[in-house]
Amino acid sequence: MRQIEIAWPSIDAKVRITLDEGRNAQLVEPLWASLPYQTLQAHAIVAGDCIYHVPPAHDLLHAVPDHKVDRQIQPNGTVFCSAVQHLTIKYGELTEPMHAAPIGSVVPEDVDALPKIGQLVWDSVYGNGAPILAHVRRVDGEAGHGVHRMPAESARARDLIERIAAETERLLIEPTEELVAPHEGRVPNRAGTRGSVLTTLVCINGETRPLGYVSHTGLVRAARLTDVPLSALVEMARILIVKPTEFLGYCGLNTLWDLTQEVVAVIEEKTTSKEDFIALLSHLATYTNALGAWNLQLFPWDLGGDTWTFRPTLTRSAHA
Repeated sequence: MRQIEIAWPSIDAKVRITLDEGRNAQLVEPLWASLPYQTLQAHAIVAGDCIYHVPPAHDLLHAVPDHKVDRQIQPNGTVFCSAVQHLTIKYGELTEPMHAAPIGSVVPEDVDALPKIGQLVWDSVYGNGAPILAHVRRVDGEAGHGVHRMPAESARARDLIERIAAETERLLIEPTEELVAPHEGRVPNRAGTRGSVLTTLVCINGETRPLGYVSHTGLVRAARLTDVPLSALVEMARILIVKPTEFLGYCGLNTLWDLTQEVVAVIEEKTTSKEDFIALLSHLATYTNALGAWNLQLFPWDLGGDTWTFRPTLTRSAHA
């Protein structure tokens, strides 16, 4: 029986999770191999009472689970993993009707602590509190932090993977100045028409999430799970990731833009293999998904006050 521990030292809390040895091994194995690590703890903004974080487990991007359930009706303490690199713990009501892949459950004696942990994380994210870091390790294993480097055949690909992984290790536990600046109103390149700031923050989040969740992940899955030739994958990468990343560079995320340009340059080389393509895009996805987590942590959710809470929709008059 394999167990992991998630500790949140800043709120003096921890839980143990028993991993499911019999189902969804495709998800359990890469998670287990990525331990130990530290990462920003997040809370669902839309789906309801669950907390999640981004584990630096690159193979989650293309893993195909063999068992999914309706997560709305699963007991509190159920733990899920997904292709968008989320490790999620349900602790209350979920409103999003989604089938998800369970990988284990919080041990019974720790389940009662989840609502309090969830509330503290919610206060951190939506209440603009201090960030909470999750320290994840094997039970009785060593604590620590790191990002596994995927192997690559090309020396240039290996060097670039090392740079992306090093950037990701820092980003998982601390936001970059490039991301902090626009959230503090210091927007470069005059991004934000007529000096507006919120518009730029919304667009940064709106581009970053699908870039990591859909474009990077989709390219990795296509490369690993289909017979699409490498030449077509490279062309799709140019189409899907260059333009949105160029825009994010304009908004201040220069490291992401620089790394993307270098990745595209390497995958365009004739000596680059499909395995190199997968490794480069996987590392870029993990970095981008970590950016997305910090976007939600730093976003000024309290800016609208009561106007951000639910109001019944007003019906427009047919003659309006």
